[in-house]
Amino acid sequence: MELRDAIVGCLLGGAVGDAIGLPWEGLSRARIAAAVGAGPLQHALIGARGMISDDTEHACMTAQALLAAPDDSRAFARSLAWRLRGWLLGLPASVGWGTLRALVRLWLGWSPERSGVDSAGNGPAMRAAILGACVGDDPVRLAAFVARSTRMTHADPRALAGALAIARVSAAIVYDDGADEPAALLAELAAAADDRELAAALTLAAEHLRRGESAEAFACALGQVHGVSGYIHHTVPAALYCWARAPRDVGAAVEQAVRLGGDTDTVAAIVGGLAGAAGGPAAIPAQWLAGLHEAPRSVAWITRLGDRLARCFGQRPARSDEGPLPISWPALLLRNLKFTAIVLAHGVSRVLRPRGA
Repeated sequence: MELRDAIVGCLLGGAVGDAIGLPWEGLSRARIAAAVGAGPLQHALIGARGMISDDTEHACMTAQALLAAPDDSRAFARSLAWRLRGWLLGLPASVGWGTLRALVRLWLGWSPERSGVDSAGNGPAMRAAILGACVGDDPVRLAAFVARSTRMTHADPRALAGALAIARVSAAIVYDDGADEPAALLAELAAAADDRELAAALTLAAEHLRRGESAEAFACALGQVHGVSGYIHHTVPAALYCWARAPRDVGAAVEQAVRLGGDTDTVAAIVGGLAGAAGGPAAIPAQWLAGLHEAPRSVAWITRLGDRLARCFGQRPARSDEGPLPISWPALLLRNLKFTAIVLAHGVSRVLRPRGA
């Protein structure tokens, strides 16, 4: 596959996974099943339309920072840190507790190397797939970029282990045909993992894949009976398993992830990014793309961002002659205010709606 299709597919696949999963965030597997039945999932945040959350925003900011510093992980971290600071000023409706504390530390003067907090949340995994798609041809450089991205917000070694796993799978997909043998890829990843808990979860995933077990069966074996938590060693194995069962089919992979319940938007965003990197934009359901109600980070804007990344990383050494793609910060603030109102209204309607509806 062309690098351009892999990168654009990664960004757009993550965006639709995020938007499809967002309306069901925090709900149990049983409640989601009762609400949607057997039919295919569609956007459900604003009627038949959907919006992205922090998962896609972080992936896009990571992409912008890569364009600012494609070959220097330290400069990349400085660029990403300023983008995250600005993102917080835009009043995002969804921000993890660990990420919030880290961004406050950045504003108070901590450096990006020291701003991370003691958290094993799944925030760093949001930013990992696009790093693998762009920087993954060089494992040493990839590890440096992922470490900078992760430690800026999360200092717990488990957060880095999980983010590296996602980045390495993304890199294998784009640069080494990793989607051809996903079970073997997960087994290889488990053997190379320094984190024992993650290695055990990935070994379990590879075994379940070889037996043809469902994503729900694997989640239960992982201890995630009602829904997948935001702990990175739950999120990452569950996301990788859903991707591995449909490695080039964004629709099928994302649907499995959402139906697991729990932190549905983040798990589905990671899954969508990986499947999108493997299948390209053509693997994304057209109605999911058409149903995204977004500006200024629209489908067209994200596509242009991916195009610019592909031109940058298609050269060796990588060189960004164009720089980051401009975006309107006032428009982002207005968008966030609108998004907050929509999410609050959705939450109220979800509380008032009968459980089977």
